[in-house]
Amino acid sequence: MTKTIIRFGVIGCGLMGKEFASAAARWCHLTGVEYEPRITAVCDANPEATKWFRELVPSVTKAYSDYRELLADPDVDAVYCAVPHNLHADLYIDIIRSGKHLLGEKPFGIDREANRRIVAEMAARPDVLVRCSSEFPFFPGAYRIGQWVREGRFGKIIEVEAGFWHSSDLDPLKVINWKRRIATNGEYGCMGDLGMHVLHLPLRFGWRPNSVRALLQKVVETRPDGKGGSAPCETWDNAILACDVKTEDQRFPMVLSMKRIAPGHANTWFIRINGTELSAEYSTKNPKQIRSLPYQPGGEQAWHELDVPYHSAYPTITGGIFEFGFSDSILQMWSAFCDELVNRGGMKQPLYCATPEEAAESHELFTAALESDRTGQTVYIGGRDSLEAAGQSAG
Repeated sequence: MTKTIIRFGVIGCGLMGKEFASAAARWCHLTGVEYEPRITAVCDANPEATKWFRELVPSVTKAYSDYRELLADPDVDAVYCAVPHNLHADLYIDIIRSGKHLLGEKPFGIDREANRRIVAEMAARPDVLVRCSSEFPFFPGAYRIGQWVREGRFGKIIEVEAGFWHSSDLDPLKVINWKRRIATNGEYGCMGDLGMHVLHLPLRFGWRPNSVRALLQKVVETRPDGKGGSAPCETWDNAILACDVKTEDQRFPMVLSMKRIAPGHANTWFIRINGTELSAEYSTKNPKQIRSLPYQPGGEQAWHELDVPYHSAYPTITGGIFEFGFSDSILQMWSAFCDELVNRGGMKQPLYCATPEEAAESHELFTAALESDRTGQTVYIGGRDSLEAAGQSAG
C-alpha cells in the first residue's frame, strides 16, 4: 500500500512530544491506513531537550531553538505543539498563519481572551486543519459508549458524570512546576490542564452546560521551590462542576470533576451515563471492562460487566484478547488526526479529535466556574448569575 507521508514538526520536546514520536515509531502497529506521520524537525527553547529526538528518531534531520525557523521549514507539513498554556496564543496563531496544520495541547489558550484570538485566526485560514489533543475517548470502552450514544440507545438521559483524576501531586514535597503558577498555567488551574479530557465526549454528544456551580479547592498551599525554599501554589488543585444541561428535548444534571490530587488514583479517566433505556460506565482504572445496564419496562435492573480489550477505532496487529493502554490511545488519536487531514470528510471511522470549537466551549465553562467560585452562585454560561436568571424567569 502506498502511504501519504505527513511531515511533522514538534514544538516542545518534553514528555508529550516524546509520546508522539513513540507513536510515530509504532505506526506499523496499525493496519489498513494509507497515511503515516514522519517527524522531520523538532524545536525547543532549550537545545538540550532536542537531543533525545536527534539521537533516537532517525527521520529528524533538523533541530531548532526558535519555533519561527521551524515554521519557515518547507519540509514540515504539520505541527504538534506542546508548550505551557501562556505560550499557546502566540505560537498557535503563528503556526496557523504559516499554513501548517496543527494538533495543539489543551486548553488552547491560557484564558478565554487568548482562546478567542486563536479562533479568530482560524477563521482566516479555513484550509488549515486545527485540532486539540485528547486521547482518552479512543480507549475501546469509551469508544463503545460513544457508539451507543450515536445509536440513541440510552433513551432519556437521567444524569451524566465524567472526570479525570490525575493524582500526580499528592506528595507535598514535590517541587513546584509551571502548572502551579498563574502566569504560566492560568487561573483555571486543574480545569485548564485536565478539563478538555473530561469535556471531549459530553460536548461531542451535544451535552453543553447551560449553567455551573463550581467547587474549587487548593489542597497543598506551598511546595518546595527547588532552591532550598518554598513557593506558594497559586492554581486550583481540584474542581467539581455541577452543570445543568439543556438540549432540544432533554434536561439533566451533569457533574464534571478534574482532580490533580485524588488519593489512590493515577490518571483515572471515566464517564458514566444513566438513561431510561440503558446505563453505562467506563473507567481507565479498569481498562478492559465496561459496565452496562439495559432496561425494558417491567424488566429487571441488573448491571452487566463486559471485557472490551483491544477493539480500537483503527485496526491494529494486536489480538483482541490483549490489553489496551495509554500509549495505544495516543496512537489512535494520531491516526484520527492524520485520517482527517488526508481524507477530511471521508474518515475511516466517526471519532475525530477534539475541535477548537469544543475547546472554546470549555473556556466558556471554566470562566463561568471561576465566577461561580468567587460569588458562591450558580452561573449561567451566557454570563447571567443565578439571581438575574431567576428574576427573568419570574418576570
